[in-house]
Amino acid sequence: MKPNSNLAVMTGSFLPKSLALALTVWLMTGCSGEAATPAEPKTVAPSPVAAKDMQVIVAPDSLRSRLRVDALAERPWFEMLRVSGVVRLDEQRVARIGTTVTGRIEQIFVQPGDRVTRGQVLATLNSTELAQAQLGYLKALSGRQLKAREAQRARTLVESGVISEAELQRRENESQELGYEVSALEDQLRVLGMSPEAVRTLAKTRKINSSASLVAGIAGTVIERNIVPGQVVQVTDDAFKVADLSQVWVVAEIPEQTASALSLGQRVEINFPALGDAAPRTGDIIHISAVVNPQTRTIAVRSEVDNADGRLKPDMLAQLQIRTRQTQALVVPQAAIVRENNADFVFVEQADGAFRLRPVQLGAVMDKERPIRSGVQPGERVVVEGAFHLNNERRRQELE
Repeated sequence: MKPNSNLAVMTGSFLPKSLALALTVWLMTGCSGEAATPAEPKTVAPSPVAAKDMQVIVAPDSLRSRLRVDALAERPWFEMLRVSGVVRLDEQRVARIGTTVTGRIEQIFVQPGDRVTRGQVLATLNSTELAQAQLGYLKALSGRQLKAREAQRARTLVESGVISEAELQRRENESQELGYEVSALEDQLRVLGMSPEAVRTLAKTRKINSSASLVAGIAGTVIERNIVPGQVVQVTDDAFKVADLSQVWVVAEIPEQTASALSLGQRVEINFPALGDAAPRTGDIIHISAVVNPQTRTIAVRSEVDNADGRLKPDMLAQLQIRTRQTQALVVPQAAIVRENNADFVFVEQADGAFRLRPVQLGAVMDKERPIRSGVQPGERVVVEGAFHLNNERRRQELE
């Protein structure tokens, strides 16, 4: 037996029951004199409740009827190349207008920005050079008429036997040579800017006019004026620059590794930030440079764009989208894309009929469609119409 047990038996034999009971309690508490503290009940933690998945939504019947769900399948898709460009003048529709004679500017009739027609007078000048050319022409004209009359009289004299045939031939040759000179001087006057009508008027009236006109060679818009009244201009000076802006060029630099996918006549889509995203236009590639820029490793590409409304301005920035190569891709309309926290998502239908918001990686948009690079597999059913309303319903349920 244990010592404490023996002592309890012994005290129980010789002591009163009440004292024996007290001694037994004292021995059981380890003789410390402290009463035993009853054990505290243990607290049982509640079992965790699963959190609601806010990426999944069950569409109510009223919304379900507005959704269109399609199973995705790969189809041909063109890779898109996006490059920056700039609007340039169509050099085939530009005229640099200067003077054909040296002279001093008298009057200017147009300003930059004015629209002009072909043949319209833009400015006038006074030219002593033109006056001297007209004087030479009138002298030659008078000389030719004189020699023509002498040749006519010589024919009469030959018939009368007064002069020889040789003298007649000499006078006719002189008249013919002066005729050649008159023709050459007429051409010179036209080169100096006189019209055929003005030359005929000069020959008829015999009045020298030293005033010359600067005339528009094409219809278009005056984009430069480089003269002022009283200025002396030379034949090498450009007085005006007129451009037909009804058609312009858009020039871009294409990386050399993608140039092989381009071809003349290929269609490109062009956006102009200054006009807003709602104003894309199309153009045709009309030139692909034959050389590579060694500094940028790019190739210059030029496209032709219609500008009948005149909204495109020279040096305006542009963004070109060019189809390069054809691939197979899963393609969804823009309406299927949900934009959340700077990321792209689509709603994928699950087996139980609910829809899960799933992140995806997308390619460049073309014709209001975008290819899915990752995030969805072929055959999965995606909401292609009504995704915006479905996402609004998901947000509403999330706030409840």
